Amino acid sequence: MNKVDLYLDQLKNWKKESIILREICLECGLFEDFKWMHPCYTLNGNNIVLIHGFKDYCALLFHKGVLLQDTNKILIQQTKNVQVARQLRFTSAQEIIDLKPLIKSYILEAIEVEKAGMEVTMKKTSEFSIPDEFKIALDSNSELNSAFLALTPGRQRGYLLYFSQAKQSKTRESRIEQSIPKILDGKGLKD
Repeated sequence: MNKVDLYLDQLKNWKKESIILREICLECGLFEDFKWMHPCYTLNGNNIVLIHGFKDYCALLFHKGVLLQDTNKILIQQTKNVQVARQLRFTSAQEIIDLKPLIKSYILEAIEVEKAGMEVTMKKTSEFSIPDEFKIALDSNSELNSAFLALTPGRQRGYLLYFSQAKQSKTRESRIEQSIPKILDGKGLKD
């Protein structure tokens, strides 16, 4: 039994929906893989779509969804900080069956985007806002400031997003305090 079969076999929620989405992805000629603990469908090693379930919906995530035309205006940006990926969300197997031709058209468009070599221009780290609490920490600790600036842009963005997602100042301060040792060690948020 491969990883995707095992994953689907163990699903408690969205099992039927995930199986139907899997069939659709495979019908579109994509290669099945298992990444980030979810079924992922690729073309020549490049990620096209990922199937994942949430509490209230099952989703087909398009890795370069922002580049799709989305003429039906059904793609959803998961959070305001997601720059590239977009989702199609479903709440029933019947909904997926009814939308199968449309879902296939979006997948086929995503394949064409990949074949064309289209890339997304990502927002630069300098365009992300630095929460006041982190700015204070950087200004008062030159070692922390140097260590943060030495991180890769992706790691810097990871921390900035993590800090800024907290709604309360106290939570931001706590996240910053907990992250300082990792930053000083040159590690990213998930390292």
